[in-house]
Parts: sequence; structure tokens; C-alpha cells
Amino acid sequence: MTSAYSSSLTRDQWDLLSSLLPGPKATGRPRTVDLYDVINAILYLLTTGCAWGLLPDDFPPYSTVYYYFRQWKTDGTWKRVHDHIVEWVRVVDDRPKTPSAGALDSQSVPSAVMVNQSVGFDGGKKIKGRKRFTLVDTMGLLIAVKVVAASTPERQGAKQLMQTVKEERECLPRLTRIWVDGGFSGVDFLKTVIDCFGLILEVVLRPQEKTGFVLLPRRWVVERSYGWLHWCRRLNVDYERLPESSEALIYIAMTRVMLRRLA
Repeated sequence: MTSAYSSSLTRDQWDLLSSLLPGPKATGRPRTVDLYDVINAILYLLTTGCAWGLLPDDFPPYSTVYYYFRQWKTDGTWKRVHDHIVEWVRVVDDRPKTPSAGALDSQSVPSAVMVNQSVGFDGGKKIKGRKRFTLVDTMGLLIAVKVVAASTPERQGAKQLMQTVKEERECLPRLTRIWVDGGFSGVDFLKTVIDCFGLILEVVLRPQEKTGFVLLPRRWVVERSYGWLHWCRRLNVDYERLPESSEALIYIAMTRVMLRRLA
């Protein structure tokens, strides 16, 4: 067992998570590493922002930790575990397992120097890096995320995200309404979303007569979710070579938030 770090799961949190992780393979060399240590190593990297090779020595070898991260990214384990825990949190909060509405927004973050795939320049935010299109439910829990180049226009990125939602439509049968900001407005775009994805976008605009910070109805939940992600230093700058790795780390970060709620 590794030393106690503030990023580590408690035993109660681990009991919830461990039941959802894949078991050892039926063939090949028997598993000898403790998955509890592997998960804590990934959470340490996520919260501190360190490199894989700089994980403390009391964790398993970083190559082993990265193997599990990459394997579970590829086979969809991180997303599957996250979605299962979302259902638990919603049921505990006396809500249906699946949401009927959500909020969508984008966030641009700078990319590290060595990252060159799916990287662009966001002229509005003056940021060179990647853009996260994020859809959350009314509790701020993640429904879907799509990481693309920061130069991707709002409507184009939203279509890519909603295509992901469409592919998982059987898991989200109640989802019908999504609140967005003015960057996703436009009659033609709203009609396209209804026709192609079966979703209704409701634009929530900032009151023109007000100045300074304004708490916008419905839309504020996604901003709070972005605040949760900023607890993880690894997500403040995109260090991942592949955008799929960034998406996996976001699902892991939100899984950590929900486990801390449950236990």
C-alpha cells in the first residue's frame, strides 16, 4: 500500500470503485500489481500535474501505471466507470438515473510545448492549445466531453460533441433540452441540432443592461464543473499527446469528485 497522499482514495471510496474495474485477464501472466496503488498513482499525477516518470517511488513503476491508464482509455473503461457512478450519485440525490436536460459550453486551455496534435489558436481567448466542449447535467455532472483544437468554431465543436451523445443515445433516453450561450445561437444551427440529434438548444443570453459578473440561469452549472476540473493541475495545461488522453483524464477527475460525494 502506498503512503497516504491527499489525492489518494479512502478505503470506502476504493470499495465503490473497485467493483467497476475490469478483472485480470484469463490468459497471460497473472496480475501482481495492486490496482488500488495504480489508481492512487493516476490521481496523484492528475492532481499534482507531475510527469509520468516523476511519480514517487512508493507507487508502482510509472510504466505499469501508464499501461493501465492507456489500456482503460482504449477499451472505454474510464468512461464506463464514470457513467456508472453518475447514476449512483443521481439516485442518491433522489433523481432519475439519466438526465433530461443539461448545459453545454466550451473552454480553451493552453497546450504544452511538445503537444502538436489537434492544437490550434483561439482568436477570442488568445490561447494556443485545445478546446473542451463539455456537456453536464443540472447537477454539474459530466455527460460527455470532446477535446479538439482551440481553433474549432463553437458550432462545429458542438456538433462533434452531440454526435458522441447520439452514439450513446440508448444510455441517455431522457435527454432533450440543452442550455447554451450566444456562441451556439443561429436559427439554422438550432434546426440542424433538432433534425440530426433530436435535441433542443435553448440559448441563455447575458442581460445587456448589466455589467460585471452575472449568474446566468442554468448555464452556471457548467462553469462550476470547469472549476472542479481546475482542482487538478494536470488539466490546467493540456500535456497529453492525444486528445483522447485528455478526455480520459477529465472523466477520471469527475469520477474522483463523485466518489468524494458518495464516501
